[in-house]
Amino acid sequence: MEEQSVNYAVRMKNITKTFGKVTANHGVSLELRKGEILALLGENGSGKTTLMNMLSGIYFPDSGSIEVRGREVAICSPRDAFELGIGMIHQHFKLVDVLTAAENIVLGLPGGKYVDRKQVNKKVREISDRYQFDLNPRKKIYNMSVSEKQTVEILKALYRGAEILILDEPTAVLTPQETEKLFKILRNMKEDGKSILIITHKLHEVMAISDRVTVLRKGECIGTIETAATTQEELTENMVGRPISLAIQRPHVKRGQEMLKVVDLTCLRPDRVKALNKVSFSAYAGEILGIAGIAGSGQKELCEAIAGLYPVSGGSILYNCQSDGAQVMENIVGQRSDQIFRKGISMAFVPEDRLGMGLVASMDMVDNVMLRSYRQAPGIFVDRKRPREISEKLIQELEIQTPDVTTPVRRLSGGNVQKILLGREIAYGPSVLVVAYPVRGLDINSSYKIYDMLNEQKKKGVAVIFVGEDLDVLMEISDRILVLCGGVVSGVVDPKETTKEKIGLLMIQADGETQGEEAKA
Repeated sequence: MEEQSVNYAVRMKNITKTFGKVTANHGVSLELRKGEILALLGENGSGKTTLMNMLSGIYFPDSGSIEVRGREVAICSPRDAFELGIGMIHQHFKLVDVLTAAENIVLGLPGGKYVDRKQVNKKVREISDRYQFDLNPRKKIYNMSVSEKQTVEILKALYRGAEILILDEPTAVLTPQETEKLFKILRNMKEDGKSILIITHKLHEVMAISDRVTVLRKGECIGTIETAATTQEELTENMVGRPISLAIQRPHVKRGQEMLKVVDLTCLRPDRVKALNKVSFSAYAGEILGIAGIAGSGQKELCEAIAGLYPVSGGSILYNCQSDGAQVMENIVGQRSDQIFRKGISMAFVPEDRLGMGLVASMDMVDNVMLRSYRQAPGIFVDRKRPREISEKLIQELEIQTPDVTTPVRRLSGGNVQKILLGREIAYGPSVLVVAYPVRGLDINSSYKIYDMLNEQKKKGVAVIFVGEDLDVLMEISDRILVLCGGVVSGVVDPKETTKEKIGLLMIQADGETQGEEAKA
């Protein structure tokens, strides 16, 4: 009787989906009510994306049924989902940069040869006003911030009449202020009767925005919980299957000598626009230096320039080397990564593109570990014995889930791939470790394993440079945080003596007053 009184927007019943011998979803049931925000939680490989892909028409279930607004439907394609009022906002936006917001919103809709831009702009403004979006319909995509692009994607779904919205990691690249603005918009949409489903790994955001939480584990539904009646610790235990401490450690280590000094570093993008503009900072032994900034603020270019992978147009990168028993700061600008390595400079770089720049997807674990050392082998034959030993040790120490060391890394989950990449770099004992977004897309269990690995390196006296996108994590794990805004250093702050909101402001404004400012030691 109670079930009949509930107005469901979506009901997925006993959904099963297999890919060969792998079962992605097994008998999963999910219910989304009208006018609610439902969070979907689960570790990597738990079947969240597969389940949402079936709701948005990308996959078709092997068995089970889907009801939309009380009627059983067959969603065979994204067009079917669109006609049922289901819109999905992906983490990677699907927009045409040279078009305006309004043009992107109507792109692909049926119509004649000409677009009535005035009418489109009017309708976009009406939707924006209703939900308090802040967007200029005539603005080009290439001039927009990440949050504005996300707004266009949401408006694109609403313009097409979406009543059910799926958001995949919507706050991954937003500042705290932008996140709060998005949450306010989502609450407005909820009040208007929209049904919203959010996939996220950030538990504090789940607690802040959702009404209920559905937890998946290993392809099965563990259950749905009222958010007000649960805790982050309980949600984590349901996801992983055992209790996990959610405290990120920041061990106290006496700061050592200056290992890396960047002075007035300037880098240009291919279009000759400055990706980095006179960036200066120091990294010390026994500390984690966090790098914060909205997407595209120069983080990628900074990491690659330090590793010798990106051309530098000005400034210097000084590395602390031993020369004839004395400490010497050597400028490594202009040297390729292999030249830096041959000089005996002990530096490791973990790029954000795990399978594009970090590892070779088609190769197994041993061969990928061997990429780090094969040049050192004397003669024409490579030594596979040590890489195999390192691989087997990493599997045991880092709890890497793989059939064996000869399995191609492309068959492993994102968390396991990241453990291999980070473990390989650490195995060769670097004195400077640069990591870019090491937990992006990883579940809580894998993320905390990565945090522990970084803290272990800090304890060993390594200078760790950690580029992250989750400000809460950066504030908990970092000893200092350098903030980039538009390729400029807008501040270097002590996370123990500042707030997330203040860092968020530094991420979106560089007034010049804080340029080069050093935090208290």
